[in-house]
Amino acid sequence: MGKSNKGVNTICTHVGEIHDEQFKGAISPLYMSTSYAFEDVDVKRYPRYFNTPNQVALSQKIAALEHAEAAMIFGSGMAAISTALLAFLQAGDHIVLQKALYGGTYNFVNEEFSKYGIEFSFTEGLEPQDFESKIKDNTKVIFVETPSNPLLTITDLAAIGKIAKKHGLVSMIDNTFASPVNQNPLDFGIEIVIHSATKYMGGHSDICAGAVASTAENMERIFHLAKNLGGSLSDYTVWLLERSIKTMGIRVKAQNANAQYLAEYLDAHQEIDRVYYPGLPNHPGHDLAKAQMKGFGGMMSFELDKSYDASEFQKALSLIKPSMSLAGVESTVLSPTLASHALMSPEERKNQGIADGLIRFSVGIEEAEDLIADIEQALEKVRNSSMVSTD
Repeated sequence: MGKSNKGVNTICTHVGEIHDEQFKGAISPLYMSTSYAFEDVDVKRYPRYFNTPNQVALSQKIAALEHAEAAMIFGSGMAAISTALLAFLQAGDHIVLQKALYGGTYNFVNEEFSKYGIEFSFTEGLEPQDFESKIKDNTKVIFVETPSNPLLTITDLAAIGKIAKKHGLVSMIDNTFASPVNQNPLDFGIEIVIHSATKYMGGHSDICAGAVASTAENMERIFHLAKNLGGSLSDYTVWLLERSIKTMGIRVKAQNANAQYLAEYLDAHQEIDRVYYPGLPNHPGHDLAKAQMKGFGGMMSFELDKSYDASEFQKALSLIKPSMSLAGVESTVLSPTLASHALMSPEERKNQGIADGLIRFSVGIEEAEDLIADIEQALEKVRNSSMVSTD
C-alpha cells in the first residue's frame, strides 16, 4: 500500500471500500459467509485466514492510514500484540521493552514469555541509551508505546528506529493512544505498528478489535502464526469497524482540541496536583511530541489534591463516565490501579510512577465547557463531603 497522497479524512472514508456492483449502494456490502468455494477460485477464503472480502478491504484501509504495505485485523488489541511478538520471537531470543507500558502487555510478557523460553528486559528510562544498554547478542525485538498508558510518556521514535536498524532488530510500537490520525511511526523508521482498534478506530465503545500494519514481508510472517492462533475477527464486527473508521479523522481532531483545552484548565486548577498531557509545555516530552505527532491526542491523566479521594470524585461525576476502556466519543475516567494496570503489583506500579490516586481521562467530543462544569460539581461534592467528615 505505502504512503497515500490522499488526506486522512479521505483515506478514512474511501480507501478499502468494497464497491456494491449489484445494487450500487453507497457503503461496503457485508459478506457474512464463513464458507466459500474452493474450486476454480483465485483465493480460498476462510475467516481464520484473514482473507474474507470485508477483512481484506478493512486491512487495506488501515494499511493506508499507517503508510504501510499491508495490515491485518485481529479479535482484540492483545491478540494483535501477542501474535506480532510471538511471530518474531522464539525460545532463546530476547526482547527489550520500554518501562512504561499498557498493563495487559506488561502482564503478558511477565506471565507468558518464560513458558516459551523467551528472555526480556524492561528499560529503566525512555532515553535512547536506556534501550541500547539492554540489547544482548540474542535480542531480536524492541517494543515501545508512545504516548504511553497511563502517564503519556513520549519515546523518541526516530532514535528507536535507528537503534533497531543498527543492531538488526525488529522495532514494534503500540500506537493506540496516538491513533494513525496523530502519529505514523513507520515514517520514523519503526517497522511494525500495532493498535487496539477497540479504541480510536472503533471510537464508539462497541467494538473489540486489534490491528497490525507493516511491510508485506513482515505481515506474511505474522499471518503464518495468526492463522494457527485463530485470533481473527467476525465479518460483522469488521464491517462495523470499517464504518467507524470513516469518521475517525474528525473524531480524533475534535478530541485533540477538547483534551488540550481540558489539560490547560486542569493544569491551572488549584485542586489538581499534577496533569500528564504531552500538549502542555511543562510536559517533559512536549518538544519531542511536537516533532513526531500531528496532534497531542485525547488522552491524559491527572492527580487530585491529596486531600481528595479519587474514587469518590469519579463517583460524583454525572456526565463523564467511570468506565473500563477509552477513546470513545463519550468522555470517561478510570483508576489504573483498579483497572488497566490492576494486574501489576503495587511495587511494579510504583516503579512506573503510577500513583494509587491517578485518574486516566479519555476526553470525548462533548462541549468542553460541559465537561468542565461536571468536573467542578464533582470536586464540590467531594470537597463538601470531606468537610462534613472532618467536622
